[in-house]
Amino acid sequence: MSETAATVETRELEGLTIPTPGTFRLDPTHSQVGFVVRHMKVAKVRGRFQDYTGSIQIGEEPTDTRVEVTVKTESVDTREEARDAHLRSADFFESAVHAEMSFVSTNVEHRGGNEFELTGDLTIKGVTKPVVLHVEFDGVIQDPYGNQRIGFSASGEIDRYDYGLNWNAAIEAGGLVVSRKVTLEIEVEAIRSA
Repeated sequence: MSETAATVETRELEGLTIPTPGTFRLDPTHSQVGFVVRHMKVAKVRGRFQDYTGSIQIGEEPTDTRVEVTVKTESVDTREEARDAHLRSADFFESAVHAEMSFVSTNVEHRGGNEFELTGDLTIKGVTKPVVLHVEFDGVIQDPYGNQRIGFSASGEIDRYDYGLNWNAAIEAGGLVVSRKVTLEIEVEAIRSA
């Protein structure tokens, strides 16, 4: 084993290489917190948040891992300024009052291979509801600068009406302009800090 490989600080979980216990901070330049909604039943609109922080505390038992993420709601970006302004308004995030939304994990289960189920409390506009994220662990490496990095992809679904994001309009042919269902799409690279 090379000296570099020895410093990566990994262990095995049912054949999967994972990091040893410690704290990792989200790297926002190599991560994305995004969402997808249906528009007028025929298209998907994607958005993301530009400003967020988060940490992953890897436990002694991998299933004791804790994840916390805070997102600035005013940083929403759908590549359309008028739509983004509407999303920041009281019809949706009401960013002037509810500047942040958050996720705090409550449970982690290994589903086999590189797949995990992450359950946590998602808070939007002061409303907290449980959400389940399906997580694929993409690996652990040491970068050329001596930092240990981990990566994973996560996805899940929420009903935005549960959080008071109730604005909508009817389509003459039937249906609504914006779907109630929101698909969460998260890509994370995180760096060991402790």
